[in-house]
Amino acid sequence: QVQLVESGGGLVQAGGSLRLSCSASGTIFSINAMGWYRQAPGKQRELVATIRSGDTTTYGDSVKCRFIISRSNAKNTVTLQMNSLKPDDTAVYYCNANGVRENLYSPKTDYWGQGIQVTVSS
Repeated sequence: QVQLVESGGGLVQAGGSLRLSCSASGTIFSINAMGWYRQAPGKQRELVATIRSGDTTTYGDSVKCRFIISRSNAKNTVTLQMNSLKPDDTAVYYCNANGVRENLYSPKTDYWGQGIQVTVSS
């Protein structure tokens, strides 16, 4: 079983910065991609950013040029640096590990963290 532990959320004023981190623990052979999604009250969960094992990144349109995602494959961690935060960034942020294999022959499984609150005040 793989667990994702998120840290770094909180309250910040508009224009400020926060850094989210997520560590995957357990029996892990490989992870295709790690990333962050968010869900605001009354809205659907949406992509924030993902990073694949080859460091290819994908960002949601609303966070491009403000957020930076990075990954440590050796540590199975992913970090999201959030800059120039806006009140619209307020949401619960969820870490995702996509295509996790526990060994070379195991099937790929996706995992989610429990979510961490980010609140941006105006």
